[in-house]
Amino acid sequence: MGSINRYIFRATIGAFGLVLVSLTAVIWVTQALRDFNIITGQGQSVPVFLAITSLLIPVVALVIAPIALLIAVAYVLNKLATDSEIIVMHGAGMSPWVLFRGFLVATVLVSILVASISAYFAPLGLRVLHDWLTAVRADVVSNIVKPGRFTPLEAGVTFFIRERSPDGQLHGVLLDDQRNPDEGVTVLADVGEILQNDDGTFLILQKGDMQRHEVARRDPSLVVFERYAYDLSQFSGGPQTVRYSAHERYLWQLLFPAADDPLFREQPGRFRAELYDRLIAPLYPIAFMVLAYAYLGAPRTNRQSRAFSLLSAIGAAAALRGLGFVSTILGVNFPWVLSLQYLGVALAVAFGFYVIGSGMIIEAPAFATNAVNALSERFARRAGKAT
Repeated sequence: MGSINRYIFRATIGAFGLVLVSLTAVIWVTQALRDFNIITGQGQSVPVFLAITSLLIPVVALVIAPIALLIAVAYVLNKLATDSEIIVMHGAGMSPWVLFRGFLVATVLVSILVASISAYFAPLGLRVLHDWLTAVRADVVSNIVKPGRFTPLEAGVTFFIRERSPDGQLHGVLLDDQRNPDEGVTVLADVGEILQNDDGTFLILQKGDMQRHEVARRDPSLVVFERYAYDLSQFSGGPQTVRYSAHERYLWQLLFPAADDPLFREQPGRFRAELYDRLIAPLYPIAFMVLAYAYLGAPRTNRQSRAFSLLSAIGAAAALRGLGFVSTILGVNFPWVLSLQYLGVALAVAFGFYVIGSGMIIEAPAFATNAVNALSERFARRAGKAT
């Protein structure tokens, strides 16, 4: 790789990294704010909140990476054109494919990155997030330790604490159990503590009393205790069976699903659509780069506008990615639709290679240019009259 291609490679990778980090951070923040109830509702700390929401970053980067590469290639080509470097290289007899090599090397690296995220890192993040949410739903502690609230654990059972100290102790504990129609039980304690071990989850109460009120008796019986253990495992729903969706499966699990997988038997179309979407993901950076170079890589004079070509490249890439989204959604029920996204990528690459090889300059049609010029002149005349 020559010095020119090394320069293009460094500029493209640098711009790609900056755009990828910026766009991913913005989208991640918007998604994280939607899940802010993890702190407010579940009592989690800010570091835990950041760790949990950051599991979505690979999924976001998977979609953003091809777009970031498109922006990076367009930026580098526009910079080369603004500095008249493309015109000088073309005037010196340099083939357009020479510049193309630098962009191609950068694109291959981006495609490898996208492939690794698609095959492993994105489903890994979703799996960890799934496991954490499953644990939270099964963990009665996360759901009941809400100071100042009367929380129903299930029908007939109500739990209340006045406050929770930083060391995890519960103060002012009330537990009312009315599930037995013949006998109601109310437990009051000054101090409580959650204990989890291999035998289950227990509420250890200290310095309290237990009131039992039998229906057949007028007065309740009162038992004062120094220490009492109440089993909370009965409210956790037992062991939680984790079933990973098609989005949470690794690529090789989509390629070779287990024949006895119940979810695969229920949703074979979703597994097939997810597999096709994963396989085509590394091809989007290549298609986007080829389109950007086809629209913006040709030499132009200062009088030839690049705005139309830039908008056309963005529009073509958006249409191509939109076709992929639609194909994946409809392909769940109509398998033949899945081939459209591959056909779209192939046509985009073929079109780009044809434009690059023929040296064609894609410009706005004459009627559009004339209309824009006429509209500009009209506004200029009105502005002149107004002054």
